[in-house]
Amino acid sequence: MFTDRSVLITGGTGSFGKKFLQALLTCYNPRRVVVYSRDELKQFEMQKTKPFNDGRVRYFIGDVRDQDRLLRAFHNIDYVVHAAALKHVPACEYNPFEAIRTNVFGAENIISAAIDSGVEKVIALSTDKAANPINLYGATKLCSDKLFVAGNSYVGLGRTRFSVVRYGNVVGSRGSVIPFFKSLIKRGETELPVTDERMTRFWITLEQGVQFVIDSFMRMHGGEIFVPKIPSTHIIELAKAMLPHGNIKIVGIRPGEKLHETLISVDDARLTLDFESFYMIQPAFDWWDTRYVPGGKSCPEGFSYTSDNNEWWLTS
Repeated sequence: MFTDRSVLITGGTGSFGKKFLQALLTCYNPRRVVVYSRDELKQFEMQKTKPFNDGRVRYFIGDVRDQDRLLRAFHNIDYVVHAAALKHVPACEYNPFEAIRTNVFGAENIISAAIDSGVEKVIALSTDKAANPINLYGATKLCSDKLFVAGNSYVGLGRTRFSVVRYGNVVGSRGSVIPFFKSLIKRGETELPVTDERMTRFWITLEQGVQFVIDSFMRMHGGEIFVPKIPSTHIIELAKAMLPHGNIKIVGIRPGEKLHETLISVDDARLTLDFESFYMIQPAFDWWDTRYVPGGKSCPEGFSYTSDNNEWWLTS
């Protein structure tokens, strides 16, 4: 579906953006791909390396807070992946207004620019922290999710459609626990910090996340929140696997941190359909037509999808 089409990636210099761009250039033949981000150094470094020094790639410096710049960047764009966000939980707690301006107002700007520019499809990346949020980052992403779902109501006779992809921690992404543990081990540390021995998390590889977004572009009608079925792990087991003969230090849960993550809450489950490899949360709007989604099974009463009640577990 991306062949001879134009694609824009907000936050395109991040872990997901680079892997998604690589997949587009390697497996498809897009007319052009626009990398949209604020960091000129990362863009400069990308332009010098393969496969990103491709003539089909354009590099736009811009902020999702700047709607005029978005309108310019969205000109003649067919598909948008919105990956830009402030994601660091403690930083968002300490800088709440900045998180809101980027994650919430930025989402509004993406929606408006996409509709005004006639973009065909937009997928926004969400997070497990958006389900039953207890920190500001999760709250802003929940708000963003709802804005993108509701954006379909603002399109009118236009062609633009919005959907959301929500998944858990990405293995090896910047700021995640695996690179953190690796850096400690490389430094020669013989002890790894774990906030709570009961803590669990969902896990997905970067490659799996990219493929799930591509698949979601192909199946979306607009308004859905797509959730992949992915494994869970105990963080303490992860630490033991990475440093088998080391020690574990329990340091206590940080502000805004959960023991277990949620991808689908009990309340969302009423609108959720179960497919073989993913769940789909349907929009609660009159315009939604259940004929869009043949083959899905309704989830049972009281269902939730959390990292501690998952049936699929990673082991060492």
